[in-house]
Amino acid sequence: MSQAEQPILTSTQGRVGIITLNRPAQMNALNDALMTALGEALLAFDRDDNIGAIVITGNDKAFAAGADIAAMADWTYQDVVRDQFVTRNWETIRQVRKPVIAAVAGFALGGGCELALACDIIVAAESARFGLPEIKLAMLPGAGGTQRLPRAIGKAKAMDMCLTARLIDAQEADRFGLVSRVVASDKLMDETLALALTVASYSLPALMSIKACVNRAWESSLAEGIGFERREIYARFATDDAREGMHAFLAKRKPVFQHR
Repeated sequence: MSQAEQPILTSTQGRVGIITLNRPAQMNALNDALMTALGEALLAFDRDDNIGAIVITGNDKAFAAGADIAAMADWTYQDVVRDQFVTRNWETIRQVRKPVIAAVAGFALGGGCELALACDIIVAAESARFGLPEIKLAMLPGAGGTQRLPRAIGKAKAMDMCLTARLIDAQEADRFGLVSRVVASDKLMDETLALALTVASYSLPALMSIKACVNRAWESSLAEGIGFERREIYARFATDDAREGMHAFLAKRKPVFQHR
């Protein structure tokens, strides 16, 4: 398969794994082959000891303009149940323990918006546009959109986006709390890679612990979250990196983490 035919492209920069969605003629519409390849790449980077953070991106026109409607138009209820649509390969990202950063330019619609929502940090170019237009097709956001979006921006704004199919720009997404930061469109990958490289420079076990704690806060009660956090902070005292980090601080030198 030539590079042009591959649904995703992968590369690395330092301790950062980069996954580029690669269906430009289809505005990176998310079909089965792409989502399977994306899941495999995410898990491969997650297993790689030399990778500390992962970036998912698209192109200038689209992060991903939704699921591939042409592939879905004639599916039946039995088809999606039998094949475990979404569950089988769209949710692979939930297995990834390392930080995952979305670099979004252009359209992030439907499944593309849901993929960005499943990432840990969203860096949006000024050109980014977010939306969940499934209602126009008598469908609903079924890859986590109705669940993750209210948690990110609140019920009222999530209802507005889901029920009206309206798009929001990067600045509005920033005000809503949907994205982590907004950057100039021509600086998207430079800014995202600088962020990812900073994240990846820290102790990997600590990064994974923080990600697990924040996700637990998002998905559980305060009491359960506090208990989970307490166990995780105790566990830090069993790591070489935590001792190195504290001793380096006291010695006023840069720590050298071994990621253990």
